Amino acid sequence: MGSWRPRMPGFGDEGGGGGGRGGGQGRGMGGRGRGGFGFYPQQGGRGGVGGGGGSYQPRGAAQQWRPAAPAPAQPHANGNGGPAATIAPELRQANTDDAAPAPPAPAPEALEAVAEHLELDDVTDQFDALSMSMGGDDSGSVTTGTGRELAVARAPIPRADSSCKFPHRPGSGRAGTRCLVKANHFLAELPDKDLHQYDVAITPETSRVSGRAVMGELVRLHRASYLGGRLPAYDGSKSMYTAGPLPFTSKEFHITVLEEDDGSGQERRERTFKVVIRYAARADLRRLEQYIAGRQAEAPQEALQVLDIVLRELPTARYAPYGRSFFSPDFGRRRSLGDGVESWRGFYQTIRPTQMGLSLNIDMSATSFFEPLPVLGFVGQLLNADIHSRALSDAERVKIKKALRGVKVEVTHRGNIRRKYRISGLTAQTTRELTFPVDQGGTVKSVVQYFQETYGFAIQHINLPCLTVGNQQRPNYLPMEVCKIVEGQRYSKRLNQGQIRALLEETCQRPHDRERDIVQMVNHNSYHDDPYAKEFGIKISERLASVEARILPAPRLKYSETGREKDCLPRVGQWNMMNKKMVNGARVRSWLCVNFARNVQESMATGFCRELARMCQASGMDFALEPVLPVIYVRPDQVERGLKARFHDAMTALGPQRKEIELLIGILPDNNGSLYGDLKRVCEIDLGLISQCCLTKQVFKMNKQILANLSLKINVKVGGRNTVLADALTRRIPLVTDKPTIIFGADVTHPHPGEDSSPSIAAVVASQDWPEVTKYAGLVSAQTHRQELIEDLYNVTHDPQRGTIHGGMVRELLISFKRTTGEKPERIIFYRDGVSEGQFYQVLLHELDAIRKACASLEANYQPLVTFVVVQKRHHTRLFAHNHNDQSTVDKSGNILPGTVIDSKICHPTEFDFFLCSHAGIKARAAPRITMSCGMRTTSLLMDCRPSPTTFAILTLGARARCLSSLQHTTLTWPPSAPASTWSRTAPTAAPSRARASPARRRPAAPAPPAPGSSGPSLRSRTA
Repeated sequence: MGSWRPRMPGFGDEGGGGGGRGGGQGRGMGGRGRGGFGFYPQQGGRGGVGGGGGSYQPRGAAQQWRPAAPAPAQPHANGNGGPAATIAPELRQANTDDAAPAPPAPAPEALEAVAEHLELDDVTDQFDALSMSMGGDDSGSVTTGTGRELAVARAPIPRADSSCKFPHRPGSGRAGTRCLVKANHFLAELPDKDLHQYDVAITPETSRVSGRAVMGELVRLHRASYLGGRLPAYDGSKSMYTAGPLPFTSKEFHITVLEEDDGSGQERRERTFKVVIRYAARADLRRLEQYIAGRQAEAPQEALQVLDIVLRELPTARYAPYGRSFFSPDFGRRRSLGDGVESWRGFYQTIRPTQMGLSLNIDMSATSFFEPLPVLGFVGQLLNADIHSRALSDAERVKIKKALRGVKVEVTHRGNIRRKYRISGLTAQTTRELTFPVDQGGTVKSVVQYFQETYGFAIQHINLPCLTVGNQQRPNYLPMEVCKIVEGQRYSKRLNQGQIRALLEETCQRPHDRERDIVQMVNHNSYHDDPYAKEFGIKISERLASVEARILPAPRLKYSETGREKDCLPRVGQWNMMNKKMVNGARVRSWLCVNFARNVQESMATGFCRELARMCQASGMDFALEPVLPVIYVRPDQVERGLKARFHDAMTALGPQRKEIELLIGILPDNNGSLYGDLKRVCEIDLGLISQCCLTKQVFKMNKQILANLSLKINVKVGGRNTVLADALTRRIPLVTDKPTIIFGADVTHPHPGEDSSPSIAAVVASQDWPEVTKYAGLVSAQTHRQELIEDLYNVTHDPQRGTIHGGMVRELLISFKRTTGEKPERIIFYRDGVSEGQFYQVLLHELDAIRKACASLEANYQPLVTFVVVQKRHHTRLFAHNHNDQSTVDKSGNILPGTVIDSKICHPTEFDFFLCSHAGIKARAAPRITMSCGMRTTSLLMDCRPSPTTFAILTLGARARCLSSLQHTTLTWPPSAPASTWSRTAPTAAPSRARASPARRRPAAPAPPAPGSSGPSLRSRTA
């Protein structure tokens, strides 16, 4: 799928970087030409109207960095024109010696090692997919919008000198203040019994629920006889496990059970199933013991899977399982989330290998379920209207149908007979108009008449449509008023903002309360009485794991020398801007304010803008006190028309001065729905305009803290820097300041459940200054639906006229770094977010290869050191203070202190990972965001440089606040401030798309930004 990106400095064809109108201050090619630089022109070398194309010699650069021509294609190993057999690069740690010899060809053993770590059924598909992007001479073709065919190819590059083994832990860290914390890990004793696996074949095939019913009946009938007294654990699919061998190797059973209630309303009949059980394998627990002890590199996944299935067997029978969590209305009070949805509490459970042995990780969780309401009540909440005395509109009918399709209901008009049905849709006619045939002779009867004659039930709401249930070939009609939603159905659709807010308020807990609930849940589950745990000899501790941790020192921040305070040392993860000025205040001389909140008067909006401008000035910015035009009110439903009209009026007013609008301030209602996303789309795609949104409550409150926070956001958006690390200026940041280093952050955002056609959005940010590493530029690319691998890190296209064209986000950001700093990155630190453990190998194989190719395409033999790090925030490890009353170890919310790092006991037995609480945990009354300290889990997948544990933790502590926070806020792209200069090139480079995307490409390339007040407006060039 194509990508959309505005131009960035240093990207594009030869021909000079044309500035925008008005001597580099205007818009160049739909983007912003700030400070004399512009966007690169298209193929024809077209520049901007104004100046800005002068030459520039980067500091410290003795010569231009010229991307090398692609290396010659390597012959295929298989000799048939297809990809070579050994397509995957090896992944062991590379030597840090700059003069290292050329890497050898990947060995077949490397692929075997990968295969053993992946699911066996997926190995072939994964490597076939990888071969398309990693093969030495793979090619294909795509057709451009003009009908011209482009051949797409991947140029071969030197492979990484590594194997399929992740870096081992180099030791434990020592720096920082030592303390004790508790973790929600419960020690599990390994059983001393042999675990046996049996294949289960049930004929005819059935659902997981029916399969469990069949196997449950089999165990009830034959446990004492044919099963030799064993109590097996069944995974709900095709495998069964026992603690010891069964008396047979293969046996056939015939089991009769009642059919599953499928919601059709028909009577449940008895059904006979044939069950064949065959011996498959033996799970060797000694390999698991050796793995935990660090004497074996590969995790015995089959043994871990068996133990996990055993411990899930009883909760699966008792509660509602979803993923790795179990939910029940008995775990705590239900809370209505609105629109007929309620929250249920539950617990997450998984067994993990750690340094202290096997541990059971248990955490509290919550999710949304349909409320067991009468359908009329659900529809009334959904529409927020009285529907009893009027017909539904077409829009209301569509909304109801979408919400209720697939939901199970039970009838209430037949006394104790509560037959269940599954809703398939709504009738087009109202109940009063609806008829159906009652015999073969064509006799018809109305639904109203049928219910009166058959059940003696008088339908009251005849203006509403009926529900269609059961078989779609022969649908049944049920009036809404005789139906009630069946309890226990998970609501899997997207929650609205009100429902999300209610769910957060319900699940937000103080750390002490969450710790108490976790311990109570473990006691409630009574693992010591679990018959399956007893059968398999598994013992679970009921005490939280006590872990030694270290609190790393906070980094000192450097501010401007013109302020009263030149630097600052944060305390408990917090500091303020009193008596400080931004280290680099940006310049904003032309700005606008548009008010979308009806209850904010013009005088109040004007006063708010004036105070905000004064705060920007006081913080160190060159900010004009008055906007170009007075504040204007625009109706929220006319956001596009109003913004474009106001922008045109402002440009007309600035015409004689040949200036551009540099900032738009938008005042939004507190509950603004899609307004925020619409404003960002219009400003950043259609107008190329930086925007800052403010909520109505912020305007009314208007204190210095709010104004200071807004000024910090504005400064980084328009190219300034708020602060830098003092250690960066003195070259004392390990792995960063000793040699030119670029820090990347990458993530993929997937569509919400139910959106089956929307693309996934890949975003990559990278530092654009060195050694400060505080300014970040971002690029986004739309890609295949729910594809986690980032497809556009590097790409090569073959154009009949222009030849080979290299592109991709990593390549463009490397060029931009060289342009802005004058240095080639000698080290790449790549932080990757949102990758599950099952995807580690696949992501590393694909994305490391793309990084290597992007580097090799820039210069022959250019292979900087690469450290590839996965950051996981959605893990379920929770950390608690050892003593909640010790004020020296907790913050105001009761969370552990920011900077707390754990690299022992609960971490991986051999791999280099650690848990880090990188910021203060905040529990706000109105909008809770962090319920308690959980931090992030960081795992190193590749380390060309070999940092110590403390060095790596300190680096991640600083980089996370810059790189990943920039990534979370980057929904659209924008270039950072940079000199207007060009790199000389020996091969043409793909020109990035225009900043003003065509309407056909807007939606995939511009996902809705986060709501204001949560994580801030979308950023394009970000200074941490």
